[in-house]
Amino acid sequence: MANVRVERTEEGGFRATNARGAEVRIGSGDEDGVFTPVELLLAAVGGCNIVSVEPLTAKRGHRLLRLAMTVQAEKIESNKLGPVTVTYDVELPSEEADEVFRAVAGRVHEKHCTVSRTLQDGTEVRLKLP
Repeated sequence: MANVRVERTEEGGFRATNARGAEVRIGSGDEDGVFTPVELLLAAVGGCNIVSVEPLTAKRGHRLLRLAMTVQAEKIESNKLGPVTVTYDVELPSEEADEVFRAVAGRVHEKHCTVSRTLQDGTEVRLKLP
């Protein structure tokens, strides 16, 4: 089971912490050095894709010279995002690597990225109050 704790800090900000002790500062976007909740969602989509694409491409014998991406979405309502777009920025060592990268990235997007699949399937979010 995946689990994070989100809490208000003594300084009045917010942070998310995982069981391994990593943390991310969260805010409204008015202050420096924080992610907004929407930015974290986009980072989760990008992170899920990129951490799968990298090893699968390398396993097929193609180490990409550069692998990065931009993940974007616009608000279509005050509380809803429109389509999320993942745009890769890669430098490939060969034409063969391009073919492998495209095949791997497509499979990861369509079948393997838990975050993207969850958004596409519209998974229910439940609220539990004390």
